[in-house]
Amino acid sequence: YWGLVFRHISPYMWASLGCALAIGLSVAGAAWGIFLTGSSLVGAAVKAPRITSKNLISVIFCEAAAIYGVITAIILQTKVEDVPIGSDGEWSVKILKAGYAVFGSGLCVGLSNLVCGICVGIVGSSCALADAQNSTLFVKILVIEIFGSALGLFGVIVAIIISASAVFK
Repeated sequence: YWGLVFRHISPYMWASLGCALAIGLSVAGAAWGIFLTGSSLVGAAVKAPRITSKNLISVIFCEAAAIYGVITAIILQTKVEDVPIGSDGEWSVKILKAGYAVFGSGLCVGLSNLVCGICVGIVGSSCALADAQNSTLFVKILVIEIFGSALGLFGVIVAIIISASAVFK
C-alpha cells in the first residue's frame, strides 16, 4: 500500500520539500543558537563589558549553520530538471529515486544544521559566561565551539554525497 502511495506522489514535491527542509531547519537552528548565545552574552556583558566584541564570534558560528543550509538548497535545486510523467501515468523509478535523494539530502543537512546551531549556541553561551569570569577560558572554549560547528559541515558533505545520485533525466 505504501509503495503505491509513494509512487504516485510527484518526485518534484519530494525535491522541493528537501530544499525547503534544508533552508528551514538550518535557519531554525541558527536562530535558536543565536538566541541562546545572545541572551547569555548580553547578561554576562553587564558584569564584564569587555566580552561583548570578542564573543560575537559565537553568533557568527551560529549564522554559518544557516548559510550551510542555503548553499545546500541552491546545490539541490540545480539538480532538479523538468521531466514529463510517463505515458502510463507513472513516474519512472530513476526519477522517483532522484526526488527521494534530493529530499533525503535536504533532510540530512537541515537536521544536522538544526543540531549544529543548538550545539554552537549552548557552547557559545557557556563561552560568554566563562569569559566573563575568567578571560583565559575564551580560546579553550572557542576550540570546542569550532568542533560543534563542524557538525554542520558534516551534514553538508553527507548531503552532497547523497544527492550525487540524483539525476532527473
